[in-house]
Amino acid sequence: MAGIIELAALLKTMEPVLHEAEYVFCTVSGRLEEYVPLNPIATFQESEGLTLIVEKAAAQQYGLEFEGPFNQITLTVHSSLDAVGLTAAVSRCLTEQGISANVVAAFYHDHIFVQTSHAQAALSALTALAASS
Repeated sequence: MAGIIELAALLKTMEPVLHEAEYVFCTVSGRLEEYVPLNPIATFQESEGLTLIVEKAAAQQYGLEFEGPFNQITLTVHSSLDAVGLTAAVSRCLTEQGISANVVAAFYHDHIFVQTSHAQAALSALTALAASS
């Protein structure tokens, strides 16, 4: 099944879901294989180091420095990797509420990481955006 490309359809059917787990962003040196036991939900290799998104408890257990905590909101619509405007619309919506958005696009869905203290407000704002589209 191909992902949805049309922005209006994406916004109307995005159905945001808030996950309970608290996540943090870490940057580490070394190879990914060393950090597999932390069960990262996302990684990205940058010139400064390897970025990991892991549950807060795992980072604490391993004694890692981190930024966070964040909650994950998944837009459950199957968005195409070729879609234009979804990230901008979501970011604009959250910006209007003063909420920082860290977006991770995966194959099927977009995932927005927001500060835990703003998670419920972010979910409400995104739900309202979908309802008004």
